[in-house]
Amino acid sequence: MRLGKAFWLALGCLGLALGAVGAVVPLLPAFPFLALAAYSFARGNERLHRWFTGTRLYRENIEGFLSGHGMTKKAKARVILTVTAVMGVGFLLMRRVPWGRAVLAVVWAAHVLLFLFGIRTIPDKQE
Repeated sequence: MRLGKAFWLALGCLGLALGAVGAVVPLLPAFPFLALAAYSFARGNERLHRWFTGTRLYRENIEGFLSGHGMTKKAKARVILTVTAVMGVGFLLMRRVPWGRAVLAVVWAAHVLLFLFGIRTIPDKQE
Protein backbone atom coordinates (compact mmCIF):
# COMPACT_ATOMS: atom_id res chain seq x y z
CA MET A 1 0.00 0.00 0.00
CA ARG A 2 1.35 3.42 -0.92
CA LEU A 3 2.07 5.87 1.89
CA GLY A 4 -0.50 8.36 0.54
CA LYS A 5 -3.27 5.75 0.48
CA ALA A 6 -2.34 4.61 4.00
CA PHE A 7 -2.53 8.23 5.21
CA TRP A 8 -6.01 8.73 3.75
CA LEU A 9 -7.16 5.39 5.11
CA ALA A 10 -5.89 6.21 8.63
CA LEU A 11 -7.44 9.70 8.49
CA GLY A 12 -10.73 8.21 7.30
CA CYS A 13 -10.78 5.67 10.12
CA LEU A 14 -10.04 8.40 12.66
CA GLY A 15 -12.82 10.58 11.25
CA LEU A 16 -15.23 7.64 11.27
CA ALA A 17 -14.40 6.76 14.89
CA LEU A 18 -14.77 10.35 16.12
CA GLY A 19 -17.92 10.83 14.03
CA ALA A 20 -19.50 7.68 15.47
CA VAL A 21 -18.73 8.86 19.00
CA GLY A 22 -20.04 12.33 18.09
CA ALA A 23 -23.32 10.84 16.90
CA VAL A 24 -23.90 9.57 20.45
CA VAL A 25 -22.10 12.10 22.69
CA PRO A 26 -23.89 15.46 22.66
CA LEU A 27 -20.81 17.68 23.03
CA LEU A 28 -18.76 16.11 20.24
CA PRO A 29 -19.90 17.14 16.76
CA ALA A 30 -20.33 14.22 14.37
CA PHE A 31 -20.72 16.22 11.17
CA PRO A 32 -17.14 17.45 10.53
CA PHE A 33 -15.60 14.10 11.42
CA LEU A 34 -17.97 12.17 9.17
CA ALA A 35 -17.29 14.62 6.34
CA LEU A 36 -13.56 14.05 6.91
CA ALA A 37 -14.11 10.29 6.77
CA ALA A 38 -16.08 10.53 3.53
CA TYR A 39 -13.41 12.71 1.90
CA SER A 40 -10.54 10.56 3.16
CA PHE A 41 -12.09 7.26 2.12
CA ALA A 42 -12.83 8.69 -1.32
CA ARG A 43 -9.14 9.57 -1.67
CA GLY A 44 -7.73 6.42 -0.10
CA ASN A 45 -9.92 3.39 -0.78
CA GLU A 46 -12.89 3.19 -3.17
CA ARG A 47 -14.27 0.03 -1.55
CA LEU A 48 -14.26 1.60 1.92
CA HIS A 49 -15.80 4.76 0.49
CA ARG A 50 -18.68 2.77 -1.05
CA TRP A 51 -19.20 0.94 2.24
CA PHE A 52 -19.15 4.16 4.28
CA THR A 53 -21.57 6.01 2.02
CA GLY A 54 -23.98 3.09 2.38
CA THR A 55 -24.06 3.23 6.19
CA ARG A 56 -26.94 4.65 8.17
CA LEU A 57 -24.51 6.94 10.01
CA TYR A 58 -23.54 8.60 6.73
CA ARG A 59 -27.07 8.74 5.32
CA GLU A 60 -28.60 10.30 8.43
CA ASN A 61 -25.91 12.84 9.16
CA ILE A 62 -24.23 14.18 6.04
CA GLU A 63 -25.50 12.62 2.81
CA GLY A 64 -27.96 15.39 1.99
CA PHE A 65 -25.49 18.14 2.73
CA LEU A 66 -22.57 16.64 0.80
CA SER A 67 -24.77 15.89 -2.20
CA GLY A 68 -25.88 19.53 -2.26
CA HIS A 69 -29.50 18.87 -1.33
CA GLY A 70 -29.42 20.22 2.22
CA MET A 71 -29.93 18.87 5.73
CA THR A 72 -32.91 17.63 7.67
CA LYS A 73 -34.30 19.66 10.57
CA LYS A 74 -33.10 16.98 12.94
CA ALA A 75 -29.52 17.10 11.60
CA LYS A 76 -29.49 20.90 11.70
CA ALA A 77 -30.79 20.89 15.26
CA ARG A 78 -28.06 18.45 16.35
CA VAL A 79 -25.34 20.65 14.86
CA ILE A 80 -26.77 23.87 16.29
CA LEU A 81 -27.26 22.37 19.77
CA THR A 82 -23.74 20.97 19.81
CA VAL A 83 -22.19 24.26 18.73
CA THR A 84 -24.30 26.16 21.25
CA ALA A 85 -23.24 23.87 24.10
CA VAL A 86 -19.54 23.95 23.23
CA MET A 87 -19.45 27.69 22.65
CA GLY A 88 -21.60 28.27 25.74
CA VAL A 89 -18.95 26.58 27.89
CA GLY A 90 -16.27 28.73 26.27
CA PHE A 91 -18.38 31.82 26.82
CA LEU A 92 -18.79 31.03 30.52
CA LEU A 93 -15.08 30.35 30.94
CA MET A 94 -14.18 33.74 29.39
CA ARG A 95 -15.62 35.88 32.17
CA ARG A 96 -12.53 38.07 32.27
CA VAL A 97 -12.05 38.27 28.49
CA PRO A 98 -14.88 40.42 27.14
CA TRP A 99 -13.43 40.61 23.61
CA GLY A 100 -13.19 36.81 23.58
CA ARG A 101 -16.84 36.57 24.56
CA ALA A 102 -17.73 39.03 21.80
CA VAL A 103 -15.83 36.96 19.19
CA LEU A 104 -17.53 33.76 20.38
CA ALA A 105 -20.93 35.43 20.25
CA VAL A 106 -20.36 36.61 16.67
CA VAL A 107 -19.06 33.21 15.54
CA TRP A 108 -21.99 31.45 17.25
CA ALA A 109 -24.55 33.81 15.65
CA ALA A 110 -22.96 33.38 12.19
CA HIS A 111 -22.99 29.60 12.60
CA VAL A 112 -26.63 29.50 13.63
CA LEU A 113 -27.68 31.86 10.84
CA LEU A 114 -25.75 29.80 8.28
CA PHE A 115 -27.44 26.57 9.33
CA LEU A 116 -30.90 28.14 9.58
CA PHE A 117 -30.87 30.20 6.40
CA GLY A 118 -27.81 29.26 4.34
CA ILE A 119 -28.35 25.50 4.16
CA ARG A 120 -31.54 24.23 2.63
CA THR A 121 -33.84 22.19 4.87
CA ILE A 122 -34.99 18.91 3.37
CA PRO A 123 -37.74 16.63 4.69
CA ASP A 124 -36.84 13.65 6.87
CA LYS A 125 -36.65 10.38 4.96
CA GLN A 126 -39.36 7.90 5.80
CA GLU A 127 -37.94 4.39 6.17
